[in-house]
Amino acid sequence: MGMSLPIAPEANELLNRDPLSLLLGMVLDQQIPLEKAFSSPWVLAQRLGHAPTAEELAEFDPDELIAIFAKPPALHRFPKAMAVRVQEVCRALVGAYDGEAAGLWRDAADGKELLKRVAALPGFGKQKSQIFVALLGKQYGVQPPGWREAAGGYGEVDSFKSVADIVDGESLTKVRAYKKQMKAAAKAAADG
Repeated sequence: MGMSLPIAPEANELLNRDPLSLLLGMVLDQQIPLEKAFSSPWVLAQRLGHAPTAEELAEFDPDELIAIFAKPPALHRFPKAMAVRVQEVCRALVGAYDGEAAGLWRDAADGKELLKRVAALPGFGKQKSQIFVALLGKQYGVQPPGWREAAGGYGEVDSFKSVADIVDGESLTKVRAYKKQMKAAAKAAADG
């Protein structure tokens, strides 16, 4: 079980063994290619010399964290904003789950509760929350009752709509095509 994105094997391995890195990949997955978003937790670990804990990131000096995010190659297109967001998410984990990212999903009674917990994190709107629930269910075996319904269209079997569906190069191509189609439809509606 777990991610197998077209990124460095070490980055995939970190995502698969470290729940916080997986969550941070999802946090960073906006306005940049998903390969960049999900490999950035590994780059962050390289820069720190170890995979950080939520407590460590929550208590990090904000300016130092921004500098780490901004160091070329930057961890995100918007390094300052995303360093702040990562710190906010880590503080939320510390406050609600003793700093354990897996606590977010470990004992969720059902899909609705899991979605509600994810959506309570800073920066997680409905779509991002549903994608993360789908990712947990499809690739990590986190499947409380009703998880597919909570994930909406992203939870559907054999769909290729998000990172939750990427297991190889072919599935990545299908997800990219779907996203392109959705952007075109949104643009047509806006121009309409």
